[in-house]
Amino acid sequence: MHDGDVVVIGGGYAGVRLARRLDSAARVTLLDRKDVFFHRISSLRAGVRPEWSVTPFIPYDRLLHNGRVVVGKAVRIDTEERQVVLGTGERLPYDVVVIASGADYPEPARFTGTTADEAMKALAGHQRKIAEADHVLVVGGGPSGVELSAEIRLARPDARVTLAHSGSVLLHNTGVERAGRKARAWLEAHDVDVRLDSFMSPGHDFGTYRDAHGNVIEADLSFWATGTTPNTLWLRLGGHGAWLNASGHVRVDRALRVDGYLDVFAVGDVNDATELKITPTALAQADLAAWNIRAHLGSAGKHRKQPRLYRPMHRTPLIVPFGAADGLTLLPVPGGESAVLGGRTSVLAKAKTLMTPYMRRQLGYTAT
Repeated sequence: MHDGDVVVIGGGYAGVRLARRLDSAARVTLLDRKDVFFHRISSLRAGVRPEWSVTPFIPYDRLLHNGRVVVGKAVRIDTEERQVVLGTGERLPYDVVVIASGADYPEPARFTGTTADEAMKALAGHQRKIAEADHVLVVGGGPSGVELSAEIRLARPDARVTLAHSGSVLLHNTGVERAGRKARAWLEAHDVDVRLDSFMSPGHDFGTYRDAHGNVIEADLSFWATGTTPNTLWLRLGGHGAWLNASGHVRVDRALRVDGYLDVFAVGDVNDATELKITPTALAQADLAAWNIRAHLGSAGKHRKQPRLYRPMHRTPLIVPFGAADGLTLLPVPGGESAVLGGRTSVLAKAKTLMTPYMRRQLGYTAT
């Protein structure tokens, strides 16, 4: 039974999960500007190591058995006609539309272009620059900055690597200082120059960077792992700026619907349901939204099922790889501070494969 048209805008972690969950219950169209799924979790290593160049790219062709994948760019949601308008002028009718357009990430975790070939060329460019650099500066001491610094250090043991962080402890957003100390200890043991309380900005001369105290760092390559920006400009330009909060995230109710609409949902990095923008959160939101969408399509009037409500994750396991053979894992403990686990757990759970076999299975491929 396929009851209703569902258009999912965005083929990232949340969009893929939700489209697959609804494939047997509705006529699903997954719309994405890319021609392949981008496994962003593996992108930092792929930006450093040539042997990982093809790993982040998984075709969409086995994702849906009944639905379809359309490569294109959404420019507007016409809520009166209930259609998604593409940049080409094509219109996709919907009974339910899901905004899963994700967020824009800094290099090298960004998908550059619209095809896998274009994105692989960008990764190759990063690999080449890292291989040739004498001094690499990474700005940002969150999970991505720590992971990228470790990857660069292991790939280039002969280069200088500096990690500059504006906070007083690494991984400060986790709220677990022990994790930050452990990350710093690993980096410094591998000759990474860790600079805390260093808010960086480009200097006056090319290749120079200056902190808030006026100290100058000279580096011939830099990466800014300083956060993400929700991909919602298209909504503002398309007349739905009122759907967005001050940070550009889509405002949703506890059922993950856009305020005031029963047939418009938003999931993953793009919404304001939680500040914890990590893959497990996106997958959990996709599962809940899929249930609510099935309930919406399958019932009406006084018989309409009540939606399930999303409970934001404030604490969830977090794994930060230090290359393929080490890392740390934060494991929440009820009623206490998260436990900090070491290399063995981190390697088995994420660091070695970067969850690539899991995501390949999610898209209908074998693990290898």
